[in-house]
Amino acid sequence: MIEHLEDHLSRWLLLEYQHSRSLARSRLVFTNGREYCGRLSRIAPCYRESVVELEGVLYRERGRVIILDPSAEAMLSPEEAAEAEAIVVGGILGDHPPRRRTWEMLTRRARGMAARSLGGDQLSIDGAVYLALKALEGVHPSSVPLVRRPRLEVELDGLLTVEVELPFAYPLVGGRPLFAPGLEELLASGLGYEEAREMLRGLGREGGGEEDS
Repeated sequence: MIEHLEDHLSRWLLLEYQHSRSLARSRLVFTNGREYCGRLSRIAPCYRESVVELEGVLYRERGRVIILDPSAEAMLSPEEAAEAEAIVVGGILGDHPPRRRTWEMLTRRARGMAARSLGGDQLSIDGAVYLALKALEGVHPSSVPLVRRPRLEVELDGLLTVEVELPFAYPLVGGRPLFAPGLEELLASGLGYEEAREMLRGLGREGGGEEDS
């Protein structure tokens, strides 16, 4: 499951969600979709309610649901993954430095569910889905090689080439970081400005500020 935790649905989020669907195929489900379920359901089945409200619908026992939370002390093991009814990835764009938003927005509300990490690195949403799937295949997340803080050369408007550092970790697959297809093109289109604007709006709401009209 991907629990959608952002208060917007940006192009970057959709890109990682679509890549997650291509990785997990028919096993992927969105929860906490709220008013975004119409768009999310084009990618995978979507429930408006949070995973904590879907006991008896998507799973039988809370104790067999695992939330992947970077702040959790224990790492996900293949044995736990195999026994789980559901593994939940937070649908949240990373922060630098991390602000423990998965814990704030989901884990602390999910009483009875287990919280596990995938290691000490902050991953992309699709990267977390990939590691969860590897755990289901019997591979411990610590055994999957990662590329930390990868750098990309991005051409802006066909005139200027800049180097962009992504302050996250990505699984190394086939000798290359596992980026969502199309990520480099979105960065080149000025995606960073869109994401920064959405983030600042979110911070304004958290701090009681007014959102731009």
